Amino acid sequence: MLGIPALERLLHEIGQLPGVGPKTAQRLVHYILKKGLYSQNLREALLEVEETISFCTSCFSYTERVKPICHYCSNPKRRDDLFCVVEEPENIAQIDASGSFDGRFHVLHGVISPLEGRSPDDLKIKELIERIDRYQELHPQSTVEVILALDSDLEGDTTMLYLAKVLSIRDGVRVSRLAQGVPIGSHLDFVDQRTISRALENRVTL
Repeated sequence: MLGIPALERLLHEIGQLPGVGPKTAQRLVHYILKKGLYSQNLREALLEVEETISFCTSCFSYTERVKPICHYCSNPKRRDDLFCVVEEPENIAQIDASGSFDGRFHVLHGVISPLEGRSPDDLKIKELIERIDRYQELHPQSTVEVILALDSDLEGDTTMLYLAKVLSIRDGVRVSRLAQGVPIGSHLDFVDQRTISRALENRVTL
């Protein structure tokens, strides 16, 4: 970029962001250069995040370093016998915004992917089992439900099958997954065959 190493580095780093292509990266770099005060604010914001944000010691979502437990886990009104397992912390906000889930969250921080060298041991699966065990020790007669809310792709399906196998053999644990099928308000002409197939498999009685 203009043969200036500092700009080339900035362009490269911005281009690493998800969804940012080369042209978008160039526009963002030019914007930062033109808005001198913005670059300072951005630098301060990034430093503040690095210094103050960490992972929740319970669900592994984001929280402040001064608060080891996030506000979802510290909320006494949420159910302790219901877990929703997601891939990344950003998935929590989408599910919580629906207003239909009042249990606890658990973030795996990835999915099983042999091609990328990511095995079950690299995910927060052991920690999920430990949370379930702690609850069942206090409530031995209760049933725990674990909802698997992962992407419906090869890696997501592989991870859900693994979790279902590991959790289903445990007493007092019920495993479910998000329903799949035709989205509300869509037309069948624009729905792919895999989605229609899942919709038929998960059909409901009227």
